[in-house]
Amino acid sequence: MYKSLFLILAFFSLQSQAQSFDFQIDHSSLIVNNLDTTADFYAHILKLKEIPHPDQAPGFRWFLVQGNSQLHLIHKDTVVMKKHKSMHLCLSTPNLETFIDHLKNNNIEFEDWPGKKGAVTLRSDGVRQIYLQDPEGYWIEINNAKHY
Repeated sequence: MYKSLFLILAFFSLQSQAQSFDFQIDHSSLIVNNLDTTADFYAHILKLKEIPHPDQAPGFRWFLVQGNSQLHLIHKDTVVMKKHKSMHLCLSTPNLETFIDHLKNNNIEFEDWPGKKGAVTLRSDGVRQIYLQDPEGYWIEINNAKHY
């Protein structure tokens, strides 16, 4: 009986420590070869607000995603990144259909998870999602998942 009580108390102790850091995403960085073309895509197609780099150093373009979360584009002309759909940036919007219309109006291709052009994936949890690539070939998922 005491051993069972000890195990239960140990479990609750571990569980209370599991989320004690209160993490939030600060930023994500992408290495790009063509900084201006890629930055224009994030500004004009994804409509992210560009923010200044604190040092105003060349080779960087920073964007605000939401709240304080940022996307940093870093120019490196000698680094080649392997890109795969499983490694992607995911943005969520309650206006997925409006965004899809925006992509169509700007002749930007998108696809579902399996790769069918112009299609939308319906996940088992009811979330709808599409995938597109930026000018560097990085994958971006756009979905309509709700965040509370």
